[in-house]
Formats: sequence, C-alpha cells, structure tokens
Amino acid sequence: MKDGFVRVGCASFPIQLGQIKENAKNIIEYVKKANEEHVKVLVFPELCLSGYTIEDLFYQKRILNEVTEQIDIILDETYELDMLFVIGAPLVHMNKLYNCAIVICGGEILGIVPKTYIPTYHEFYEGRHFASAPQECTEIFLNGEYYPFGTDMIFEAFQQSHLKIAIEICEDLWAPLPPSTKHCLNGATLILNPSASNDLTAKSDYRRLLVSSHSARLVCGYAYCNAGLGESTTDVVFSNHHLIAENGAILEESIQYEDGLIYTDLDLDKLVSERVEMSTYQTRNDHYHYIPFEIDDEDLELERYYDPHPFVPSDESQRAMRCKEVFDIQIHGLIQRLKATHIQKVVIGISGGLDSTLALLVASMAYQKLGYPSSDIIAVTMPCFGTTSRTKNNALKMMEELKVTSKTVDITEAVLQHFKDIHHDENIHDVTYENCQARERTQVLMDIANQEGGIVIGTGDLSEVALGWSTYNGDHMSMYAVNVSVPKTLVRYLVDYVSTLYKGQPLEETLQDILNTPVSPELLPAKDNEIVQKTEDIVGPYELHDFFLYHHVRFHYEPRKLYRIACLAYQDQYDNQTIKKWLTLFYRRFFTQQFKRTCIPDGPKVGSVALSPRGDLRMPSDANVQLWLEECEKL
Repeated sequence: MKDGFVRVGCASFPIQLGQIKENAKNIIEYVKKANEEHVKVLVFPELCLSGYTIEDLFYQKRILNEVTEQIDIILDETYELDMLFVIGAPLVHMNKLYNCAIVICGGEILGIVPKTYIPTYHEFYEGRHFASAPQECTEIFLNGEYYPFGTDMIFEAFQQSHLKIAIEICEDLWAPLPPSTKHCLNGATLILNPSASNDLTAKSDYRRLLVSSHSARLVCGYAYCNAGLGESTTDVVFSNHHLIAENGAILEESIQYEDGLIYTDLDLDKLVSERVEMSTYQTRNDHYHYIPFEIDDEDLELERYYDPHPFVPSDESQRAMRCKEVFDIQIHGLIQRLKATHIQKVVIGISGGLDSTLALLVASMAYQKLGYPSSDIIAVTMPCFGTTSRTKNNALKMMEELKVTSKTVDITEAVLQHFKDIHHDENIHDVTYENCQARERTQVLMDIANQEGGIVIGTGDLSEVALGWSTYNGDHMSMYAVNVSVPKTLVRYLVDYVSTLYKGQPLEETLQDILNTPVSPELLPAKDNEIVQKTEDIVGPYELHDFFLYHHVRFHYEPRKLYRIACLAYQDQYDNQTIKKWLTLFYRRFFTQQFKRTCIPDGPKVGSVALSPRGDLRMPSDANVQLWLEECEKL
C-alpha cells in the first residue's frame, strides 16, 4: 500500500442454493484468483456461502452445520494468502439466527458482523428468519473458538495506518442512518458491503447514486458487492451489480448479469487528507473494538485511471454544462461587483490571446444580463514590440463583433522613453525589457479607468497565478479579476463553448482563430510578424502544470506520489524525465511566487481549487521549497 494505495475488489460466482460445499469451493477459487491480482481487500455478496434466497431452508440444521464446517475449510485453504476478505453466511448466536459478514485474514476469523437493518417490506421478508444485530458487541462461539460479534468493529492494518475497514450489509446502506456513518466518524476509511439487492427498472441508477453519494458524504472508500447469478428467480432477479467508489467517484463497476472479479486501487491517503482539511468532519469515540490485522505493504503497479485534465470533463455534454456553470459564476461575480460599486464602465486590456478574450466575453455577457450598453465596455489593445498582426487583428475584430468601445494605444514610444529614463539598453531583452511593457499596459488601463469612471478587469488565469507567470504590479494587478480561479486548460474550452453560441457568425471564426494562436505574452520582438515567445516553451505544458496544481493543492500529495500518478496519467504523452523536469519547476515557481498571490485582486472562485489568500491558500511568502525539491531530486 505504498503512497496510500490499496487494491480493493468485489467477487461473485453463480451461487448454488443450499450447496454449501460448492459455494465454498468457488469462494476459495476467487480468493486465490484475487490474490494473484494483488487484491488486498475482497468482499463477496451477502449470504454467499448458503445463497440469499433459500428462505425457510435457513432453519435447516443441515444447512447451518455445513456452513460452519465449510468456514473451517475456507480458513485452511486461504491462510497463506496475503489478503483480508469478507464472506456472507447465516450463523446462530444466543438462540437467534443472524445474517452475518465474516471477516477473514491469514486463515483467521478477525470478527463477525451481523446485519443491523432487517428489511420486511415489499419483496423482502428477512424478518421471518433473521434477528437484527445486538446493541453491544459480544463474542460468538464458532468451531471451538470465540470471535468478536457485533457492529462496532473496525479492522486496522498494522503497516498501513490509513487502512481501517468496517462492514455494513445491504439494507444497512439504504436506511436513514446507515451504520457506516458511525463507522467512519470512528475512523473507518473503507466500508465493505456484502449485499443482495434485487434488480428492478432504474434501480441500478439509484444504487449507483446511493453508493457514490454516500462515499462522498463520508469521505471514504466503498465496495458494494451484490448477489446475482444462481439466486432464485421465483419472484425477483439479482444482477451481480458491484460498485467500488472513492469519495463520490465510481472507480469500478461490474457488468450486470456477469459473474467474476472486479477491482481497483483506492487512494486512502487522499481520503484522510480530505478529512483532515474538513473542520466539520467530527471524529467520535463510541468505544469501538479496533481489531488489528497484517498484510504486506506492497508497491502496486497502479491500475486506476487518472484524468490528465482534472479541471476539464472528458464527456462533451458534461463539459458544456461545466462551461455554462463557470460562466454563470464569473458573470454574476462581475455583476455584483458593478452593482456594489455603482459603476457601469469596465476597462479590459485585449491582446488577442485566450485569457483577455475570456474576460471580454464574461463582461459582454454580464452587460447583456444587466441591460447595460455594450459601449460601456472599453476594450483597449496596446501593441508593442512583440505584437503580431494576427493577434492585433483578432482583438480588433472581436471588439467590433461584440460592439464594445475599442481603443488602441501604441505603447512603443512610452516604453522606449522609459528605457531611456532608467538607462536600459533596448537591445537587451531581459526581464526588465519585458516587465516595462507589462507595467506600461497596466498603467494605461488604470488611467483610462480613471478617465471613464470605471474599473479595470483582470485577465490572468489560475495557472498563471500558480506559477507566478505575471509581472508584479503589471498584469498581476486589476480591480476585479474574473479569470483568477479558471485554469488554463479550461480557458480554452470556455472560449470554444462561447464560439458554439455564435454558430455561422463572424465571431465564431474570430474565436476559433484565437484558439489556434500560440499562448504568448508577446513581450519579445516578433520575427517576420510571427510570435517567437511561446509561454509553454518557457514554463512547460499547461496541461502538466494544471495536473500538478490540482493534486498538490486539492490533496496535498508529496512529490513522489504526484510524480507517480502523473507518469501514469501521461504515459502516452511525456516521458518520465520530462514530467520530472516540469514538476520540479512547478514546485520552485509555486513556492517562490507566493508573494504575488498574497496581494492578488478579488475574483470569483469557480472550482474546488483556488489560490486566494483570503480563503483558499494561506501561505507565507517566504516559505522554503527545499523539502519538495529534495524529494524531486530523488525521483
């Protein structure tokens, strides 16, 4: 379980009703098969040893005696396997019959958990056979040994501090107050649910929603293993619908009506990190029994999927919905700022690049909602040494098509004069050369805003804020920054989304050409009217930096783990050395550029990752990056 990962699986086979020996053989076979796949935690369906649908046969001594005999055989056949697994069986305790989950590891029973909520409604009538779990944990005598018996048990791995397992059974999840709520508040990070939930029209959708939302609310891993083939179809049908979720995301799901094994790698380290950060996740102490077990701390070849673009939904329809949501937040943030300040005019510097395009589109949409004239949006293009005709023309076309007030202020002479004033050689294209232009542009915008009685709208995006890719008190500064928490990888899709709203109109063509223009601050002289300064050649691919940013800020991963999952996510795009190079640069820039973020302008938060010093990232400007760089060197 290196880096907090553990491989968790669900297994099912065609149940043979009442044929305990055959079911035990199948359990043993699947435990061994899962072990070969390096699964460390495995769950089988509810009452899989006997079958869920044997009805009054549960009372038969022949069934119950064979169950206890086969449990011993399962222990003997699996004692050498490095795994914890859970099987379902009917067991008698204190003159009552219980629907139980038996937790096994290393040929030993760690504990037995009875079902709490016994359904006796609609097609279910478990109350005819089974008692509800007792209030207190006791001990059950089974095959000559006493074992813990009850619901308040958490099974803790010796060497994996974050692996804490608890059990609930089928209906327990569907109840208003599931036992897993209490389990998780007492430390459980992974809930296993052996289940027998029959199939109905649309029930799989509800089951999927239930498991995903419950894992999100409890910030836990959840493995739901459902009964299926072989169960009686007298009145209902079971579909082998297994689900493995992690904090709201379904990581693995079975094909219904097919038996077999599914598994995935859960990131328990991420779950614990989430809980630590949530001040409302209140730990309880309900006198649980914490039962230790031991499995190897194996370094897995990860088989889970990591989205290389965590800020951008891969599904086209979901992406369109996300873009609309982001625009709504940006638009209403700006609307509120304008109303609060009693200001009707805004000033935006337009370069013909993606970020300023997005800011102008947000302003245009906000003004449409407010009913303000678009002429009160003052768009300013400020050509200088690096400006190309392509970017300038696109900027002017867009201003015309959106019917905003257009101004062109050539800053070349002002910058050259400034070079003279500070005795800077204009042929030395260093950081002073670049920043003089950026600050001159900001001065022009601020002064025009004063003239017009308006405010300057910032255009910089979240990725630039993270890397400090801005000029301090230059493009770093504005009066309201609408893009400040929009990552660069999403900016492109937002602009593309708006272009689809103008299908067949000139604005669509202009926006598409802007999308195809290389990202550049255009601060170095153009060559043959072409952009020579390409941002991603200098700071690296924005898709990598957005990936690093998401996992660093959202889950606080260490460099080793972030590098590991980045190599997995981008295995077909970048070699490991390239990823290491840009990861190292990310950490260096992220830490050393905090002083710019400390005094960043206001702007709306649009997603789960933001860097505002007033809410999302409180970090000293002089924080030392050495710990992170040292680990990067070892990669």
